[in-house]
Amino acid sequence: MDVVTIGESMVVFTPTSDGFMRNASHFTKKIGGAESNVAVGLARLGHRAGWISKLGDDEFGKAILAFLKGENVDVSQVTIDQEAPTGIYFKEPRRQNSTRVYYYRRGSAASKLTANDLNNEYLSKAKYVHITGITPALSESCRETVFEIIRLAKQNGSIIVFDPNLRTKLWDEQTARDTLLRLASEADIVLPGIAEGEFLFGENDPHKLGKLFLDHGASTVVMKVGAEGAYYFTNNESVLISGFPVKQVVDPVGAGDGFAAGFLSGLIDGLDLGKAVERANAVGALVTMVNGDVDGLPERDEVEQLLSKNSEDIVR
Repeated sequence: MDVVTIGESMVVFTPTSDGFMRNASHFTKKIGGAESNVAVGLARLGHRAGWISKLGDDEFGKAILAFLKGENVDVSQVTIDQEAPTGIYFKEPRRQNSTRVYYYRRGSAASKLTANDLNNEYLSKAKYVHITGITPALSESCRETVFEIIRLAKQNGSIIVFDPNLRTKLWDEQTARDTLLRLASEADIVLPGIAEGEFLFGENDPHKLGKLFLDHGASTVVMKVGAEGAYYFTNNESVLISGFPVKQVVDPVGAGDGFAAGFLSGLIDGLDLGKAVERANAVGALVTMVNGDVDGLPERDEVEQLLSKNSEDIVR
């Protein structure tokens, strides 16, 4: 297994009209969830990805499971909860590049994850374990489960990749800050954005943030800086890898998950850090061109086309 990730996937409802959701009468239904987005992104790029979670014994849970199976994500470690429901959320596209999100996930099946849901024989086969700051925000048992998967990953020699993925709507700021800092100190590779760095350290200069994350325990930091691209920092170097300007951003949600998938893909393929970040930038850019959390996740030929600058009709 190339990558194993753990977290909640939900059904996403989006109004077909812009503006206040209170005025909407028609919605589209899609699938979303940071960790499963990354797994789908990796599978589309030709890698083996496994997703650990719980789903409700309901139509939404069945839809998510069928979708992920169809995307060649390994769901052998997903369990069905007979009591708790599958989570849902709504996206409210207010204006171009402005989207609000409303969660209905408290008490969901995934929030009932415990360390007993982890199969160490399965985890031991993973080269990389991908975690986000969303899963520990779902419940105390989820938090304990995330730290247990980290312990097992270290025991197994897997590389831990952590995306802070700050969600302030899910928990109080102090608990979020303390937990995310602890996770950052435990991870081998951290994938923050500037806003997350500022939340954690009170600093918004990427170079200072890179050093702060390194000093905190990470061996590699990849800092996303929007359309400019991303920096990577190690103890020996700091380099900005330019992004791919997008003519029109259709939906920004999911771009960070695409970035993570692209970066992990590069590492799995043995690319150096600069090339892995370049692939991450390309995938993230492609995701923003399509509406939906996973709909814009590209296949390998699309990424290679963008990287070779053969898609001038799409990207300027």
